[in-house]
Order: sequence, then structure tokens, then C-alpha cells
Amino acid sequence: MTQHFISIKKLAQEPYSTILGYPKSTKRQLNSRIKELEKLKIKSVSFTGPTTIGKLEILGKGYVGIVVLAKLGNKQVALKIRRLDSQRNEMKTEAKLLKMVNSVNVGPKLFDYSKNFVVMEFLDGEKIGNWIESLGGRGSSKKLKSTIKSVLEDCFKLDQIGFDHGELSSISKHVIVGDKKSTIIDFESSSTKRRVSNVTSITQAIFIGSGIGKQVQKIYKIPSKEKIINALRTYKQDQSQDSFDNLLKILKL
Repeated sequence: MTQHFISIKKLAQEPYSTILGYPKSTKRQLNSRIKELEKLKIKSVSFTGPTTIGKLEILGKGYVGIVVLAKLGNKQVALKIRRLDSQRNEMKTEAKLLKMVNSVNVGPKLFDYSKNFVVMEFLDGEKIGNWIESLGGRGSSKKLKSTIKSVLEDCFKLDQIGFDHGELSSISKHVIVGDKKSTIIDFESSSTKRRVSNVTSITQAIFIGSGIGKQVQKIYKIPSKEKIINALRTYKQDQSQDSFDNLLKILKL
């Protein structure tokens, strides 16, 4: 990933202004956002990553925000910029949710936030769908199993604190696998007010869903759908350590 950092002062100019005030903004809004970044001590931004907007590369794009690589002092961080057409009018709520998951060592670390920005840990890695694909069906089943187990353990931690991610059924976009760890990301649709289904959603996405499930099946023999569904049913009724351990056992993790 090539990295060329530009000063935040240049973000008011085209083509960078499209990202800072996506999809459309006024000069006043751009200048206000640059002042906000200065208060957050963000010095520069690099347009690099797997997603593109116009001719610029970024780390990611969601309904609420655009994520770019930035520098906080000398530290590389992920900067989430609130979209001007987002239904959310601030980023404080999302930052609080991230702080909550950080309390059980889940998610990218939150460093700072303001009305329009969230500054968090930059995770250098691949989205889980691409990572499993890169194993190519010949990959080490030990490596794959330990990654899936780690993600499920994080989901269990979230279930235990009554925190529902909300989008884990489309796992390929919401887990980053790096050299040292795998991390659940993107908590913009999360809630503490609905029934939690983190373990259930991610198990179904990995083992029962067609896309990733087929890739996983090529690398290690997974149990029958019936066995998995029964174990999930038991877990749903009693989200205890015992029923979670039983699920891991059924999944051969």
C-alpha cells in the first residue's frame, strides 16, 4: 500500500474536498472541518486503500462515513469522516459504542472523536473474505481455525455485555485479518437495545452462508448444517460459557 501523506490544509482543495465533505460541501463546511481536525491533532492524510471514490483511494466507505489513513502525531490511524448526507448528525454515539467494545478488548482502539470524526487504530490487514480466498483451499486449516475461533470469542464477549454489532451476517466486510490478530470493525449500526446475535450471525455467515462457507469447506471439513443449527439453538436459549464451548467443540475449533 503506497503512502503519500498530504497536509490537512490541502483537504479544502479538489479533489480532496470531495472526501472531506462527501458527497458535496460548502467552503465554510470544509474550513470548519479542517479546524476540527486541527483540534484532534490530525496532521496529514494519505489517500490509499482498497476502495476508490473518483480517482482517490480510501480505506472504506459506509452509510455514515468515509474512512481514510491519517497521522496523529507520528502514529498512523484510521480517520472516519461523517458523510454530509448521513442520517446521523454527529459521531459521538458511534465513538461511545466503540469505547464500550474496547472495554472488553474488541474492535479497533478508539483514540479520539469530535462531531464529524472518529480517530481510531489503523488495522493493516485484509478483509476476512479475501483472506480466506487467498488461502486458496490449500491453506493451513490450523491458521483458519484459530482465526475463526478468535473472531467467535470476540463475538461472545459482545454477547456477554449485551452489545449487538448488527451487520455480522455480512462478515466479509466487517472483520480484518492482520498478521498478529483479527479484528471486528465498523460499529455504526450497533445497538445495546436489541437482542444480541453476534455469535449466531457470524457462525451462520461462516459455516452456513454460501460464499465464505464454501471456501471454509475446502480447507477443513465442517460438520453438518443440522449439527451447527442445533448447537446454535442451544446457545441462543442460554448464552453461557458452557453452551459457547459446546458450539466451538461442534465446529471443531
